[in-house]
Amino acid sequence: MLPIARVRGHAVHPRGVGDCTRKGRAWAAARLRVAALSALLTLVAAALLVQTASDVLSLVRRLLGRERPATPPSAALQRLLFLVPAHDEELLIEACVRSLVQLRYPRARFSIVVIADNCHDRTAALARAAGAQCLERRDPHLPGKPRAIAWALDLLPVGEYDAVVIVDADTIVDAECAAQLNAAGPLRAKAAQAFFDLSNPGESPITRMAAVLATATHRFAYPLKQRAGLNVPLVGNGMALGTDVLAKHGWHAFSICEDWEMYALLTERGVPIECVPSAHVYAQEARSLRESSTQRERWTAGRLTVLARRGPRLLLSRYIAFPQKLDAIAELAAPGPALHIGLVLLFSLLSLILHPPAGGLLVGALGASLLRPTAYTIAALAVHPEPARAVSAFAFLPIYVLWRIGTAVRALRMVGDRPWIRTQRHQHGGA
Repeated sequence: MLPIARVRGHAVHPRGVGDCTRKGRAWAAARLRVAALSALLTLVAAALLVQTASDVLSLVRRLLGRERPATPPSAALQRLLFLVPAHDEELLIEACVRSLVQLRYPRARFSIVVIADNCHDRTAALARAAGAQCLERRDPHLPGKPRAIAWALDLLPVGEYDAVVIVDADTIVDAECAAQLNAAGPLRAKAAQAFFDLSNPGESPITRMAAVLATATHRFAYPLKQRAGLNVPLVGNGMALGTDVLAKHGWHAFSICEDWEMYALLTERGVPIECVPSAHVYAQEARSLRESSTQRERWTAGRLTVLARRGPRLLLSRYIAFPQKLDAIAELAAPGPALHIGLVLLFSLLSLILHPPAGGLLVGALGASLLRPTAYTIAALAVHPEPARAVSAFAFLPIYVLWRIGTAVRALRMVGDRPWIRTQRHQHGGA
């Protein structure tokens, strides 16, 4: 009986129950993973479609006649203060200052001030020799462009001017830039963004693609926003800040992307920001992946930092309506065209492999999010002086997209307050 009892006592049913339990848990875990993937895909698709939704809303507002009224021209020539932050820029500062000295604008109506920030080279001497006033700042514990600008604004008689125009030290300013900014109407109570163009558009596939993007942004995307009554983003170089705006709101942008922070801060407070596509500034674009790396990491990390810090305040702001809130969040969350393509391909591939619920719909939404950048790119190519050469640069796009995904991953370690790293410069060449 003992052997029989032993056989009868063998845990057949409990083991079966255990197997079922383990299978049930595995099935539940698999379902949870699929649900998480579906939620992630939905979130990514929604985030990538926000800019498209905002542009569609802008078109509707235009069709309904809800446009920002045109600003009447200023009654008198406005006084402009061109402020040039520079850190060890002896290679390019002379060309920058000379371009400002040669502006076709009455010399008594504008000033040029270079901030030689913690420089260890001849930046200050060369800036003065080229015709600029130069302030020399020594503060190794608080370096960087945002701190240098704040320091200079406290020292200079800003109230004597109508606007302060921030210009990067590697920039060539178009001779008509000041006149075009003046033509944009009274500047004291608003901010304005010039067309940030390239001084070296033909040096490499990267610079050729960047030139197309600059045209798409400043000639098509930003004017659409402005006509719909929305603020345009500030891009750091060629941004004009009205002196009444500075007097009321001050300079409080100290992140690694001070331009995006200033855009978010002013938008949140209802300050208008306009584009002036006829006012051009030309700056160097990094011509290789190695030169571009730190710059792209900083841009990505900076936008994410500003989105995290200013996003909730934008959404809760009582000074702006829903269309402006939507557009500002869309701009801060936008990954940039190359990273956008990479995200669409990556998550579409995941969806095709794992087959989440409504996977086809989500892949379609991801694909639809590419219509906006594609349309702007086609528009920019249509007005490009060398369209065939510009199109040929996009053969480099697959490599660039993969590289851009890598820089975005590395950028996550820079989110927050991180030190600014200067992009490598080279002499201006014939582009």
